[in-house]
Amino acid sequence: MEMTRRIYLDNSATTPVAPEVVEAMLPYFSKVYGNASSLHGFGQAAHKALDESREAIAETLDADPSEIIFTAGATEADNLAIKGLAFSNPDKRHIITSKIEHDAVLSTCKWLETQGREVTYLDVDGNGRVDPEQVAEEIREDTLLVSVMAGNNEIGTIEPIEKIGEICREHGVVFHTDAVQAYAKIPLPLDVIDMLSVSAHKISGPKGVGFLYVRKGIKLIPVLHGGGHERGLRSGTENIPGIVGMATAVKLSFSEMDEVTPRLRGYRQRLIESITALPGTRLNGDRTDSLPHVSNFSFAGIEGESLVMRLDEKGIATSTGSACSSPNLEPSHVLVAIGVPLTMAHGSLRISTGRQTTDDDIDAIIAALPPVVGKLRAISPFKVGE
Repeated sequence: MEMTRRIYLDNSATTPVAPEVVEAMLPYFSKVYGNASSLHGFGQAAHKALDESREAIAETLDADPSEIIFTAGATEADNLAIKGLAFSNPDKRHIITSKIEHDAVLSTCKWLETQGREVTYLDVDGNGRVDPEQVAEEIREDTLLVSVMAGNNEIGTIEPIEKIGEICREHGVVFHTDAVQAYAKIPLPLDVIDMLSVSAHKISGPKGVGFLYVRKGIKLIPVLHGGGHERGLRSGTENIPGIVGMATAVKLSFSEMDEVTPRLRGYRQRLIESITALPGTRLNGDRTDSLPHVSNFSFAGIEGESLVMRLDEKGIATSTGSACSSPNLEPSHVLVAIGVPLTMAHGSLRISTGRQTTDDDIDAIIAALPPVVGKLRAISPFKVGE
């Protein structure tokens, strides 16, 4: 019997906005609607909300509020961090990153290569982990920046960013981390991070808003020019409803982290034990040292897109990998980097849980997967074991 209720297990792509966040945002659409740069009372009320939101977010990073730069999301934050640092340091032309970064980092680095910069793309091991020793080996006199994500958005592997950050500090190299999937989910080694990117919609906040943490003393040149908002680093009228919503989501996520993170880890363990028991199935990423909410599997003899669509027909939303590149029929660059055979890489499924996920949701996908996999393999020209 087909399921009638909808189950959302694609929280790495985006999360539902928490009711508390919606409630906090609403007044700033119709009551406190002033421009935060205006001198009158309407503007000052908006500016107060801006300041309070910045302070709330800075507190989670043990940072000064002036070190928080609001953006339209993590893609802009990544661009500002990498391009902004490169533009302000024309003599240091070398950047180090990994082969499994989000496209917001990889595409930015590839563009900088067209502008004469040199980029080293680090290999990863079979679990998707960067070797800190390789980072140290690749640092040169003209190395400006190392950018390695805190946790991978497709396979969930947690990177050794504390060791990488320490190496960068020893060599006088700036360390940036894309913390989109890790922030408010796992502890972060803030004392060795110089810049950090976050997006609100990954933590039950609204879309279209994020922030970049920039440690004092780091000089960036803005990517956008205009009225000089955000200490001159991000011009444009501030999105007060979105920023208030993000700050509310941040406070909510941190207040719940001690309860939510262990629960999601338990769900992940159940999924791994049940799904890898199916023949011709592999877990992609580290079994234990992983983000709590991300699981990625490959199924021999199956196209991942077909699996996602069949599960969607049963009311279960999942994905094949990063939602930013899901229409792309090329195999995931992350799975290729960790050595997944192409036939298996095309048959990947990412399951990502969230604060709203229940035991019943996990029961449902564990029950739904075996028959769906069996039916798809029955019509596949590729047989498991061939």
